[in-house]
Amino acid sequence: MDQLHDIAQRTLAHYQDNAREFFNGTVGHDVSQNIAALLGAIEAPAPYTILDLGCGPGRDLKTLKGMGHRAIGLDGAGRFVEMARDYSGCEVWHQNLLHLELPASMFDGIYANAVLFHVPSQALAHVLKRLFDAIKPGGVLFSSNPRGHNQEGWNGERYGSYHDYDSWARFVTAAGFAPLHHYYRPEGLPRDQQPWLASVWRKPAEC
Repeated sequence: MDQLHDIAQRTLAHYQDNAREFFNGTVGHDVSQNIAALLGAIEAPAPYTILDLGCGPGRDLKTLKGMGHRAIGLDGAGRFVEMARDYSGCEVWHQNLLHLELPASMFDGIYANAVLFHVPSQALAHVLKRLFDAIKPGGVLFSSNPRGHNQEGWNGERYGSYHDYDSWARFVTAAGFAPLHHYYRPEGLPRDQQPWLASVWRKPAEC
């Protein structure tokens, strides 16, 4: 557990120390395909209650709020929490991914864009179960992670786990989710130039 704590704290410290540079470097990224994948899979009537997990400085929170949804952010870096509240005007929770405290069955969807790959594989089952419990029956989990060959370790000051689809699917289905579809990003490029694996999952309605 101490090792997991150290991994989380060192990774969060990187984002804390580079929060403004991160915002400037990512605020213009087009992730409309990912947002559409999440929202398009939700079958409940809109507007939706969405958790933006690892919301960073609030780019996608602002987009979701602007679309008329109740968007709540969550991030482990205190600087990101402050920035996201200011930038999006949304409620933002300060929580570590390894110690999530989420209301049961609250969310129509959880949007996990470029965040869950920071969870070490030995802690991933626990984190995914927390997310499963927080989603309403029939609700949706979206994830996008840099893909790899199931290796994990440090990339500079950030820890990452780089799963292929089969490995990722084993983790997510073991948590109780059913697969809907997956795709690779950026769109329109050869597979070897698509470093991101995006996937959409449903919590069974009978849960």
